[in-house]
Amino acid sequence: MSITASRTVQIQYSGDMSSQIINSAIDNTTAFGETDTDTLAIGANTITAPVVSGLTISGLTIIPPAGNVNLIILKGVTGDVGVPLHKTDPTSIALDSTFVSLVLTVTVAVVGVRLIWT
Repeated sequence: MSITASRTVQIQYSGDMSSQIINSAIDNTTAFGETDTDTLAIGANTITAPVVSGLTISGLTIIPPAGNVNLIILKGVTGDVGVPLHKTDPTSIALDSTFVSLVLTVTVAVVGVRLIWT
């Protein structure tokens, strides 16, 4: 049985300029709907999409633990230069239907990283 997942990114400015920008991804009506809490070990950690027949993945939100001070690098494969993620803010990534895995690299173990699959 599947669920519907909706993912929205909202940007709101206030102060000298006021503006609100809301971008919504297309609803995934065959979502897996899994939330994992993982420990990233020192080095490269391959994150593989959950696979369940008939269900799909269209996005991943990575939420570091509150108060995290350690750098987490997002990579397509081990050996990439990668992209450093914010240490505590969530990162939401839209994924193509061909997505299989990505790599999160750390130099210090990070406990309590939430992965929300939509």
